[in-house]
Amino acid sequence: MNIADFQNALASNPNVPAFLKAIRLGEGTSGPDGYNMLVGSTPSKPLLFTDFSTHPNVLNRALDSTAAGAYQIIHPTWLGLVRQYGFSDFSPATQDQMAVALIFGRNALDEVIAGDLATAVQLCSAEWASLPGSQAGQRTESFDAVQQCYLQNGGTLETTT
Repeated sequence: MNIADFQNALASNPNVPAFLKAIRLGEGTSGPDGYNMLVGSTPSKPLLFTDFSTHPNVLNRALDSTAAGAYQIIHPTWLGLVRQYGFSDFSPATQDQMAVALIFGRNALDEVIAGDLATAVQLCSAEWASLPGSQAGQRTESFDAVQQCYLQNGGTLETTT
């Protein structure tokens, strides 16, 4: 897969952007400033960056993390995505495509497209520590909250016959 494939997945199936919204719920970046949030932001004290030409690579020493943007991508992950796929910036559109690349990397893109939310969440919980089932040791969203966000943003669930 390549960048164009990730963009196509975003544009062609409503489950993909709905799943991204559900990820953002748990990452605390669902608001209007989500794409330029640094790790450690709170509603009362947002920590923001303004240069989207590259990952900001700002270390939050208290959290020992460089997570940034709507999907709280850490700098080493960003570097790997740049090497693997050729991403050239950290703009909102690129952040969305990078998130799809990470979903693909967790072998969950087919599940997202099919509406198999439970499996997609399970597979992606190793990437996003806020997803239900994550073993990272930080706060996680409930599956019900993730599902509600996903459905409210146009996602559909697979039907079994």
